[in-house]
Amino acid sequence: MALDLTKKEKTLVLIKPDGLQRSLVGEIIHRYERTGLKLVALKMVVPQPETVEKHYNVDPQWRLKNGTKTIDAYKAKGKTPPTTDPIEMSGMTLKKLIKYISSGPVIAMIWQGMHAVGVVRKITGSTEPLTSDVGTIRGDLTIDSYEISDIDGRSVRNLIHASGSPEEAEAEIKLWFSPEEILSYRLIQDEILYDVNLDGILE
Repeated sequence: MALDLTKKEKTLVLIKPDGLQRSLVGEIIHRYERTGLKLVALKMVVPQPETVEKHYNVDPQWRLKNGTKTIDAYKAKGKTPPTTDPIEMSGMTLKKLIKYISSGPVIAMIWQGMHAVGVVRKITGSTEPLTSDVGTIRGDLTIDSYEISDIDGRSVRNLIHASGSPEEAEAEIKLWFSPEEILSYRLIQDEILYDVNLDGILE
């Protein structure tokens, strides 16, 4: 039973407004699709600011973790952070994120399959496009950096949000989708990816 649930792991992906405005939706979906993950829900929405705020607070520790990480990043670069209070710092970040993600339409998707969270995050790349690996979506398709976004006083434009863990994905999916919007269906490729013996290939 546990193995079956692992094969059906789900993760949330949001293509952010910059991804839509740059006409990268097809390219992004293609990159996830060709791994063998199954797209089980998709819609276009203009997020309300309240939804974006709830999204970033599904993890009760997000404010503390994000603020601490941001402060440490300033110090690592030899710069003085605007504040040394992690909660205050993450509040500044959250305000920018709300403005960014609610600025226009986004594509919300649920991808399902073995190690869905990890596979999507690997393909997506690290949060900062400048330091994302070549071959990842963020590394290949955009050029933003923390340095420039800080100078501009905005959120880094990195095309995509991808859930950080199965637990986070479960909470985020409930925020963005109703159960009726998530489809259950069969793909022919499922037999190749998940059938133990590959019994159905030869006639």
